[in-house]
Amino acid sequence: MQNKRGISQVFAAPAAPLEIRRATVFDVFAMSRVLIASIRDLCQADHGSDAARIADWTANKTPEQVRGWIAGPGCYWLAEHGGEAAAVGGLSPDGSISLLYVAPAAAGRGTGAVMLAYLEAELLQSGHAEGSLDATRTALDFYRRHGWQTAGKTGGCCGTPCIAMRKSLR
Repeated sequence: MQNKRGISQVFAAPAAPLEIRRATVFDVFAMSRVLIASIRDLCQADHGSDAARIADWTANKTPEQVRGWIAGPGCYWLAEHGGEAAAVGGLSPDGSISLLYVAPAAAGRGTGAVMLAYLEAELLQSGHAEGSLDATRTALDFYRRHGWQTAGKTGGCCGTPCIAMRKSLR
C-alpha cells in the first residue's frame, strides 16, 4: 500500500493504541503539561489568545495542584499513545466529568472521544445513570456529537463562561 507520496506503508509500524490508566502522583508533570498545552493551544474560542485569561485558567494546573487532585476525592486518568501523554480525564464524586483535556499533538485523532467513552463507562459502573459536565465553547460541539445535551448555563468554569450538559448513560 502506498500513501499520497508513493511511499510504501507496508513496513510502517502500526499506530500505538491509546491506553487509559488511573493517574498516580508520578503522572503529575505529564498531566500538568497536557492541561496547560490543551488550554493554551486548543481553547482559543474561550480565551481569545489573551495571555491574562490563559494564565488565570492554567494557574491551578500546576503539578502541585494536580497532585492534590489525585490525593483528593475525585478520580483521574491519563491516556497515553506509545508512552506519550495524550489526554487527561477526571470525575467528581457527584457523578460529573470534571476534566477532559487532550494534548494538542493528539487532537483530531479520536483521543477525546475514547477518553469521553471511558469516563462515561466509569460513571455508569459507579452507579450513575446520568452524567453531567460543564462545557466550554471550544468543547460544546464535541460533546453534542457524543450525545450530550445542554442543560442551561453555569456561572463559569475555568474562568470562562460554560454550558451545563447532561447525558443519560443507559
